[in-house]
Amino acid sequence: MNICIVAGARPNFIKVAPVIRAVTTANKEGKDISCSLVYAGKEDDPTLEPSLFNDLNISPPDAFLGVDCENLNELTGTVMSKFETYLRYNHTDVVIVVDDLASTMAAAIVTKKQGITLAHIAAGTRSFDITMPKEINRLVIDGLSDILFTAGISNNSIANKEGAELSKVYMVGNILVDNIRYNLPRLRRPATLDLLGTEEHKYILFTLNRKVLINEKREILEDMIVTFSHKSVNTTIIAPLRDNAAVTVNEIISRNKLYNIQVVEPLCYLEFSYLTKNAKGIITDSGNVAEEATFYGVPCITLNRYTEHIETVKVGTNVLIGEDVIMLGNAVSDMNAGKWKESSIPDRWDGRSAERIIQIIANCQCKKC
Repeated sequence: MNICIVAGARPNFIKVAPVIRAVTTANKEGKDISCSLVYAGKEDDPTLEPSLFNDLNISPPDAFLGVDCENLNELTGTVMSKFETYLRYNHTDVVIVVDDLASTMAAAIVTKKQGITLAHIAAGTRSFDITMPKEINRLVIDGLSDILFTAGISNNSIANKEGAELSKVYMVGNILVDNIRYNLPRLRRPATLDLLGTEEHKYILFTLNRKVLINEKREILEDMIVTFSHKSVNTTIIAPLRDNAAVTVNEIISRNKLYNIQVVEPLCYLEFSYLTKNAKGIITDSGNVAEEATFYGVPCITLNRYTEHIETVKVGTNVLIGEDVIMLGNAVSDMNAGKWKESSIPDRWDGRSAERIIQIIANCQCKKC
């Protein structure tokens, strides 16, 4: 059985790495299974630092589609054309896609047109905001998928309510946690902590990725950054940021003289995970970071009104404040005072999601035979 795993952006590699390792293990055990890794982007993509694949203990992609477009419609069409060419020359039994990018949707459409089994990791995630491009992507991908792998019961319910057959939906757990558990002994303390003169559990980690905040809601973003800086006056806030996010936050810091926020260069995966694990608290707009925070038991404030994994709020450390500055200020005060809700690790965050995924795919393919 030949599996093609498609990654559309850097975060996807972190989620597919456990699947690749599971395929390698199954192959060593004598099972007739192999996989190839296809990246929608370019080989010289600056977000793919050389250490990434070493940190994840996987090989770099077997193929690069070389797509680099800002316009989502253009990107979708280009990925479809190039992925169709890839499948024409590479025998594939199953295509695995992950998350909800435009490139993910494009690969899903081509897969179904070619009559190949399509499996979706992180199925059933919804914001219920149809104006979001990613929400449309999720609906299309889940609607096309032959196998839907969900992270939790709530995701199962969503998929079932939208018409997915029970036999197609499998709650395998959170694939991100497979990586966390696998890499726990391999985490590396970044030199950043020494350079900033701070210690474990005495800093707040801040990450920022949402383009709508950075590009369209800068005044709101500025109010939020000023608020959590003033509420954490005696605490260092470490912000590993890239590109426009770094430029925007540095401008806000300079304009408002916020001396406790330190924008630093992006860190490699194992160093960033160390910062996450050992933070006093986290302020982020990233669902992935919020999930890591829940696993590590670190207080987390999410600058969004929804999360793809509601378990991080229901039983985890995560709180959603949207863009409410007052809520943010209160939450940061509680974070710094050590007043945070009790939490636990959600069901099936046991590090065996990839193992379940490969077993289910193998069984489904056997039934087809």
